[in-house]
Amino acid sequence: MPDSSQEAAQSTIFDLLVVGAGPTGLACAIEAQKAGFRVVLVDKGCICNSLFHYPAHMTFFTTPELLEIGDIPFPSPNAKPTRNEALQYYRLVANHYKLDVRQYHRVEAVTGADGGFTVKLEDRFGRPSALRARKLVLATGYYDLPNYMHIPGENLSKVHHYYNDPHPYFGMDVVVIGGKNSAAIAALELWRSGARVTLVHRDSVLHRHVKYWIKPDIENRIKNGEIKAYFNSRVVAIAQDSVDLETPDGPLTMKNDFVFAMTGYHPDFDFLERLGVRFDGPDRQPVYDPETLESNVPGIYLAGVIVAGSRTNEIFIENGRFHGRQIARALAEKPAAAL
Repeated sequence: MPDSSQEAAQSTIFDLLVVGAGPTGLACAIEAQKAGFRVVLVDKGCICNSLFHYPAHMTFFTTPELLEIGDIPFPSPNAKPTRNEALQYYRLVANHYKLDVRQYHRVEAVTGADGGFTVKLEDRFGRPSALRARKLVLATGYYDLPNYMHIPGENLSKVHHYYNDPHPYFGMDVVVIGGKNSAAIAALELWRSGARVTLVHRDSVLHRHVKYWIKPDIENRIKNGEIKAYFNSRVVAIAQDSVDLETPDGPLTMKNDFVFAMTGYHPDFDFLERLGVRFDGPDRQPVYDPETLESNVPGIYLAGVIVAGSRTNEIFIENGRFHGRQIARALAEKPAAAL
């Protein structure tokens, strides 16, 4: 016998379905709900899944008020809030607005068209379900898809594309690949926790976007020889106990226990393409209306960092959180029949 509760759920038509329950997705749901629309969110992980997978002791580069959504104050005793404070804040906001969030549900397919989309889901046990909505918002971020190097040994278990906690690497030979904030922070924390750290960066200097209070710290550690650095260099192969580098002085093989490839991340372009979203230019910026954030596919709106394509350093929580107001305003201005 079919599950009558599941049948009832699948017969419900939401005004808006938001894919992605990070800060931007939550903000989109809140603003649409405040405008009188019936909203549901889905996420393949937990609420603020990307933030949850940030380093456990991470501190934001920004102030609490710039992370606020839904007109709810973000109280923090710190000038720059921590990851744990942010997770607690967004949980409280989601609870305050009684948001309907379907956690641990991956979007497998989207069918239908503007005014009548069906989103096919699969939970963490592989069980299928579906939700129906008149409009969709894609707020899927980019942190789940690392930029792979496509080199031999990159799939070894010693290679990590995410940095969490330095403790397990005490006394180990660790290579950090990259020259931006994440690489600099990982290198510093690993070194301070007793790892022997080597930084490998393809450019001649650290990236200009490294924060002003981090840059002199990492540069001094390199100058003092506490962190070894190879610039204008790249890792070309990874083995169980070593890594191979190409350096200006020629090839080099180094003893190695772990590799942190902090090479950046990118939006799920394949998912967007499957929905019919088009892209412009070398940065693969999606085609969308800057006023409404509606993509070239009628009824599908884009929010957060994905509107910038590969230029992921242009959109943060601080400015992506306002996308929900733009979308809610655009929906409110449509005639009822269009919803």
